[in-house]
Amino acid sequence: MPFTRYRPTSDQPAWKLRLYLIIFESGTRGGKIFDVYLLIAIGLSVTVVMLESVQSIRSAYPVFIDSLEWFFTILFSLEYIARLLCVRWPLRYAWSFYGVIDLFAFLPSYIGLFIPTAGYLMTIRVLRLLRIFRVLKLAEFMQASETLRSALYASRRKIAVFLSFVMAVVLIMGTVMYLIEGEENGFTSIPRGVYWAIVTLTTVGYGDVTPHTVLGRILACFIMIMGYGIIAVPTGIFSLELHQAVQAKEARTCGNGQTTEADRKARFCRGCGKPLE
Repeated sequence: MPFTRYRPTSDQPAWKLRLYLIIFESGTRGGKIFDVYLLIAIGLSVTVVMLESVQSIRSAYPVFIDSLEWFFTILFSLEYIARLLCVRWPLRYAWSFYGVIDLFAFLPSYIGLFIPTAGYLMTIRVLRLLRIFRVLKLAEFMQASETLRSALYASRRKIAVFLSFVMAVVLIMGTVMYLIEGEENGFTSIPRGVYWAIVTLTTVGYGDVTPHTVLGRILACFIMIMGYGIIAVPTGIFSLELHQAVQAKEARTCGNGQTTEADRKARFCRGCGKPLE
């Protein structure tokens, strides 16, 4: 549990521990009820912010929308104060990841009193839906995310080399296209040519800058065909690292501690015959 270190000690008031168990411990009955209602409130508050951005709804129900916004603002303010009261180190929790997210759940409303456009920052409270992993006890999803993180970290150098190659390609192609097409065809500078090369290589194709000469179109066809192959490269790199990460996670160790076996169906070490742990 990420909040265990904030648990009150035995020398602190008993009400702190009771409040902590309700707010932070989703394993208790009170904690589950609290988290479920909190997630409902978060979803409704985000919905209110989204509806407020619709001009027709905002014009038709201005008082109702404002009332709901301030209702959720006060609710999240009280919840934030309760969290600070029941943890062992209030300031440390306030500067933690979830502490900052909790703060931004209601702070934009107060800022909006002085800066009206800041009210739309309230959509950041949707990040608090991350607590659904605690509410629903989706530990396997957290483990899967750790596997993905390991695969990304292991493939970082290969992907960095690949991105460097792609940057070199778009710089060269953008410069060549600038020399071929020229300013009269929309390629007014090398950076604009590089922009066109990136858009074409990624197969996005906005169409705001297009080649007009025969040689430029041939080069564009070459870049577009190259784009399909380039898109597959990082996918293959990550897939390989992900496969290796999964195998390493599921590997079992032999009794001698020297041999590992990734086959799930294997029961004995293929080297010494001892049972796999």
